[in-house]
Amino acid sequence: MFDLTVSDLVARIIVLVVAFTVHEFAHAYTADRFGDPTPRSMGRLTLNPLAHLDPLGSLLLIVAGFGWAKPVLVNPAILERRHPAAMMLVALAGPASNLLLAILAAIPYQLGLVAMSAPGALFPSPFQLLQAFVFINLLLMLFNLLPIFPLDGEKILTYFLPPSGKAFMETIRPYGSLILLATIFLLPRLGIDVLGYLVWEPMQAIYRILMG
Repeated sequence: MFDLTVSDLVARIIVLVVAFTVHEFAHAYTADRFGDPTPRSMGRLTLNPLAHLDPLGSLLLIVAGFGWAKPVLVNPAILERRHPAAMMLVALAGPASNLLLAILAAIPYQLGLVAMSAPGALFPSPFQLLQAFVFINLLLMLFNLLPIFPLDGEKILTYFLPPSGKAFMETIRPYGSLILLATIFLLPRLGIDVLGYLVWEPMQAIYRILMG
């Protein structure tokens, strides 16, 4: 996982700049369309990567396969007044944008415009770059769909729950970061591979469909 070549690093850096930027812009754009001025006022309604990238989260994605960008802040009260599903749709927009990017990246390969080729010593081959683009965008989509605060999946799931379920999610929300860390680092040591079942295996299945 940490045994990366220079071309691997270059490919991952290019992909994360695009994937994180589009993901966060999608959140900001959707909130703006629902009338929430918060993302625009904070300079997040832009495709400038500098507005969205988090240094530590970006580094972890490059070397460890998971990471994060700066979260887009929104005003739930404004969104809920506009539409009951607005908050859920704002959350869904980020993962949906990553799925769209993965599909778009696979099209040149599916059309035979990019052939399988070995990576270069310093720069990724077109095929290697497409591989990384599909892989990382699928990873970001599925990881962010986990129903654990502060990930997008928590807001998406909460919208569809009955009142008792919403109350339960509200109760555990303050512990979301600890639950997420336990899911990533502790549970696999106990033989409970949540990420394997909910992220890695679905990602590999979708990857085979797009790039098989």
